[in-house]
Amino acid sequence: MRKGAIFPITEIGTDPVAIRDYAQAIEAMGYDHLVVFDHVLGANPAHHKLWGPYTHEFQFHEPFVLLGFLAAATKKLELATGIVILPQRQTALVAKQAAEVDVLSGGRLRLGVGIGWNQVEYEALGQDFATRGQRVEEQIVLLRELWSKDLVDFDGRWDKVVQAGINPLPVQQPMPIWMGGWADAMVKRIARIADGWFAFFKPDDAGKHMIEKLHRYAREAGRDPAAIGIEAWVTVNNASVLAGKNQKPEDMALRSPDAWCEEINAWKALGASHLACWTMYAGLSVDQHIEVARRFKVAADSVV
Repeated sequence: MRKGAIFPITEIGTDPVAIRDYAQAIEAMGYDHLVVFDHVLGANPAHHKLWGPYTHEFQFHEPFVLLGFLAAATKKLELATGIVILPQRQTALVAKQAAEVDVLSGGRLRLGVGIGWNQVEYEALGQDFATRGQRVEEQIVLLRELWSKDLVDFDGRWDKVVQAGINPLPVQQPMPIWMGGWADAMVKRIARIADGWFAFFKPDDAGKHMIEKLHRYAREAGRDPAAIGIEAWVTVNNASVLAGKNQKPEDMALRSPDAWCEEINAWKALGASHLACWTMYAGLSVDQHIEVARRFKVAADSVV
């Protein structure tokens, strides 16, 4: 099982030295990858009805710019987006940005994409929230075309490219595309077209059912379930992943290494290929994020 860390994007602040030091510390500990999130805009919950976990009060660095910076600050660490909200972005531009990060990092990008939940963000970016699920499938087809060919001809419902292409192409051929989400339509989509799944849930009976469903859909699509990676996110405290504004004060308390190991073992039993340490929502400073990630790595290495 490959081990990574979730970049504490809502808590790390804006000091580029602290951002560099955090990433280099994670790499020095022997972690395999670092995962960053995406939100272009945050909305005011006093004005909008938001069912998702983040508001305008949560800070998000732009993922491709951040990963370009981290590509220069690290040497071996895989850089993953978990996730870029693809349908609210221009497809060809994402292809160009992702390829550039892959080139500058020497082939270390893993592109995670999803459809998101923030209709305010879609509106501000000039995209249709209602068709985002359908659009992401077309976008993935076009991304793979743009990453693998010098010139592309593509005539889709949302995108059209005529005898044009990006240059340079990414180092990785093919570029890995992972997806996040838990709705049934998204699980089916992952089973059909994705290289891996960011699993935003616990390894309990419900989580086991989700994994079984993914494997069933993969077989129905003619794919080997083992070819689809699964990344589990384990929180160091009692909060749920993606809790955001829904976190409770009592959930900030750190769990014990034994509790971390118990959850890691449960994910191992479910066949997870990747694991990531989530240190947010525990009220930690940057130095404390690093120290807790160090303790988590020691615990994880003892069981997988």
